[in-house]
Amino acid sequence: MKIAVVGAGAIGGYLAVKLAQAGHEVSVVIRGANLQAVRENGMKLIMDDGSEHVANIFATDRIADLPVQDVVILGMKAHQVAAVAADIPALLGPESIVVTAQNGVPWWYFQKHGGDYEGRRVEAVDPGGVVTAHIDVNKVIGCIIYPACEIIAPGVIKHIEGNRFSLGEIDGSDTPRIRELADALRQAGFKVPISSDIRSEIWLKLWGNLSFNPISALTHATLVDICEFPPVRELVARMMREGQVIGEKLGVNFKVSIDKRIAGAAAVGKHKTSMLQDIEAGRPIELEALVGTVIEMGRITDTPTPNIEAVYALTALLARTVQEQNGKLRIQQ
Repeated sequence: MKIAVVGAGAIGGYLAVKLAQAGHEVSVVIRGANLQAVRENGMKLIMDDGSEHVANIFATDRIADLPVQDVVILGMKAHQVAAVAADIPALLGPESIVVTAQNGVPWWYFQKHGGDYEGRRVEAVDPGGVVTAHIDVNKVIGCIIYPACEIIAPGVIKHIEGNRFSLGEIDGSDTPRIRELADALRQAGFKVPISSDIRSEIWLKLWGNLSFNPISALTHATLVDICEFPPVRELVARMMREGQVIGEKLGVNFKVSIDKRIAGAAAVGKHKTSMLQDIEAGRPIELEALVGTVIEMGRITDTPTPNIEAVYALTALLARTVQEQNGKLRIQQ
């Protein structure tokens, strides 16, 4: 298949290398030092067992440089999707599919949702409806990302743990196209369950994202450190309880307890969340997709979220401070 990974960062790069090695025609849309490195040396993946894999992949910083694709994987952060939404249709033919590989609440959450909330827009990740206007929801397949990876040098991805990518049609149906996509990912070495209730899986991961990510950014603590420090562990649990009430009002089935979800995070060990990695690197953070969306859904469902809002406010100020400091540093340089 022709597969384009738009925004091939840590996770997108992991997918790109493995899919290319499985024989697919893979292209990546990346920028800056990563683009130059991949053009010169290929994209390198260092697996958790120490093995190294290099794939020679077509790399560009312009979506317009690519032909129509069979699969377009949106690998960028959720807050970056709106900026490229208008360019995505050029990659799509009648049978093309778009795989949303973002953390947090996706822009399509209330599309094909049914019930009282059908068609609502999640403003935090689809400001002004620009994403919905440009990307045909009928082409979308949802994806939940479970692996942990880091970019350790331009064009070099380090795989830390995990190889699971759950897929789901957003209306819960079982289709030939999702089976074909799942087979392609499995042949590339991934574990790919197909979910008939992708929104419940979104919330299972979102539980951790809405709590562990901002708390780690504020404290610079790893997952296990957060889980083993009782006062902060209790804050995580309170935030998760608020999220669970929202999810259940939206028809979500939480299949594990809060204690079990926290224990799963602790088992990952001394891992820095993606939001902490972004803060340390001076990059913009996914605050709206991971936390702002939950607050917005709380308002939609008339659910109080005091703990989530307090952590959101602190993290938003941290993000602004980091960006201001980076701006001053660039001016001085």
